[in-house]
Amino acid sequence: MTVDYQTLAKTIAALTEGEDDAVALMATVACEVHHADDRFDWTGFYRVTAPELLKIGPYQGGHGCLVIPFSRGVCGAAARTGEVQLVADVDAFPGHIACASSTRSELVLPVWNGAGRLLGVFDIDSNQPDAFTQTDADALSAILKDSFAAVP
Repeated sequence: MTVDYQTLAKTIAALTEGEDDAVALMATVACEVHHADDRFDWTGFYRVTAPELLKIGPYQGGHGCLVIPFSRGVCGAAARTGEVQLVADVDAFPGHIACASSTRSELVLPVWNGAGRLLGVFDIDSNQPDAFTQTDADALSAILKDSFAAVP
């Protein structure tokens, strides 16, 4: 099964209409995205909870790392730089944190509220190498922008 981003965006928008609680939104987005594509092995959020620090938020899949500093890993790089991290081979990424030994590729997107405050990152892991494309990154970035715009 491959994701239909247009349908996914409409579904998430309908489910989250009027919601401005970040955790409720994260839980809904993680669930809907996780079940939308067979490539998505682990799907979840890491929340900014202190300066330069991410802690696990709502997710789907096996256990995730509990704490990730901005200075480490793919999630840390996305939080630190504010840029999407599209990683075809996690073993080739300097400082990759192996939260799950099955992960082969990863897509991590920064999550901003409407005022431009970094709320966290959205992390998608795949047990397939080179599983993600720029199309995935662009479509998911648009969904995140729309979903978290109203969060204070």
